Amino acid sequence: MVINFHKVNFKCKKLIKKIYKVALFCTQNNDIECFVEVSFVDDKTIQKLNNDYRNVDKVTDVLSFPMLDIKYPQKLNEFKNEISPDGVLHLGDIVICTNKAKAQAKEYKHSYKREISFLALHGLLHLLGYDHIEKNDEKEMQKTCEKILSSLNIKREK
Repeated sequence: MVINFHKVNFKCKKLIKKIYKVALFCTQNNDIECFVEVSFVDDKTIQKLNNDYRNVDKVTDVLSFPMLDIKYPQKLNEFKNEISPDGVLHLGDIVICTNKAKAQAKEYKHSYKREISFLALHGLLHLLGYDHIEKNDEKEMQKTCEKILSSLNIKREK
């Protein structure tokens, strides 16, 4: 997987790379080389994006902007025709609000590392076609998320 980072520190880059590698394996999507953009932004930036693209004028924690119309349980190998000339499948962009992540880590009484891990993974799962609109879909997304984070020993508690 190729990840292009914007305003992400070294520790978080390393963490996200590891999470995404495990996530692609666990979701059986590791047979296609793919590309994702991950950006860390402030409250003002994510609020503007949320308003512009979702018509919701408030700060949020993470936004995903998929390049493909994947519907879970579809796999990336079903999109071979979408592979770019550079040999990668462009999945989309993930934008994480660091201030919101810090506040939520405090609110949920777990580490910033755990919150960033969850948000980065949550964003990737959306790019892979997962959603949480219906209750059953939400359970499946949550189960997948917890399986991946647990396998990396990233826990909710401090």
